[in-house]
Amino acid sequence: MTIDGLRAFLDASPSPWHAVESARGLLRDFTEMAETDSWNEVPDAGFCVRDGALIAWRLPVSGVPTRFRLAGAHTDSPCLRVKPRPDVHAHGWRQLGVEVYGGILNNSWLDRDLGVAGRLVGSDGSETLVNVSSPVARVPQLAVHLDREANNGLLLDRQQHLVPVWGVGSSDIPSFASWIAQQAGLDAPAHWWELCLYDVQRASVLGADRSLLASGRLDNQLSCWAALEAIATAPAAEHGLVIVLNDHEEVGSASTAGASGPLLEIVLERLVAARGGSRDELHRALAGSACVSADNAHAVHPNYADRHDPGHMPIINAGPALKINSNQRYATDAPTAQLFQAACDSLGLPWQVFVSRNNVPCGSTIGPLTATRLGIPTADVGVPQLSMHSARELCGVEDPLYLRDALAAFLAG
Repeated sequence: MTIDGLRAFLDASPSPWHAVESARGLLRDFTEMAETDSWNEVPDAGFCVRDGALIAWRLPVSGVPTRFRLAGAHTDSPCLRVKPRPDVHAHGWRQLGVEVYGGILNNSWLDRDLGVAGRLVGSDGSETLVNVSSPVARVPQLAVHLDREANNGLLLDRQQHLVPVWGVGSSDIPSFASWIAQQAGLDAPAHWWELCLYDVQRASVLGADRSLLASGRLDNQLSCWAALEAIATAPAAEHGLVIVLNDHEEVGSASTAGASGPLLEIVLERLVAARGGSRDELHRALAGSACVSADNAHAVHPNYADRHDPGHMPIINAGPALKINSNQRYATDAPTAQLFQAACDSLGLPWQVFVSRNNVPCGSTIGPLTATRLGIPTADVGVPQLSMHSARELCGVEDPLYLRDALAAFLAG
């Protein structure tokens, strides 16, 4: 098996809303349900979408679901987003005002050819996806001749130094609002937008042994792809199978489409009710359920091995890592770790363990939020990668396939 499917998914998904559209393409045998419709009759295999989030399910062969197996990931990635009034004219340059979304690696956005993608909202509330995949903008770095200390530690002010250029003052460029409307094929400028700048270089396999994958948004669209592939190919079981792809994880998950919001809880309740189940049966099903939160892990860096705990260094292409933190930054506990290990072992898949150093702060995921909101035991796992939160990240070519197969086995269990 190859990762060509993952590469195509990444290239087609430069924003959370494009990731949802790409997900629709992988769920061809599933029926989409609108949240505003009646769910008295729910398809056995279906999905619903809210903004940049998606939930898909396979209901049991018959009867009320008595438990669920869930896999979660998130569609968003750290990036630069276009401000509502972005047009900047300075010293003969045309620039775009941007806002930093999430915890980007500032320097990784320098000197890259940037496209723009996202959604436009018209005066009537209609939404239009737009993706300009040709180079549009660039954040040029200051020449070393003008900053002799740059190689001793580059300091970038996010307001001052990350403003991209997209033309010169004498060029015949309309306002950004008019230009992006033209690119989207609209007759009039949009009233509002949510637009991401992104590196237009496509996902690529590299290395003399072709063992590595470089791309933007590996964190965490890789896990979205793995979860989608897992449920798309899974047969119906005696329990419910669910994947949830939340938005806004990189900024705290507190939104209507984020893991701290009610979306997953609402969907699970409606699925149980559609099969004639009571609220008591819903609570019993939740108590018997289990979840895997899939979000990439930190592979050991050959130049910075001292940043890892000696006994818990995830290796590229050695399988997904169980992520453990006793302070509950990850939701994994001993029973959920065993569940994921059993899923891997059932297929002979490799797996490993990641624990942060005590003196290196630990990140977090949607796992603890899902576990807290619904009381569902959860394991946090992830494909090891380098350059996390860079405009272009790096992982192994085998680990995404291991994760896909592990999630499929977990969902079926």
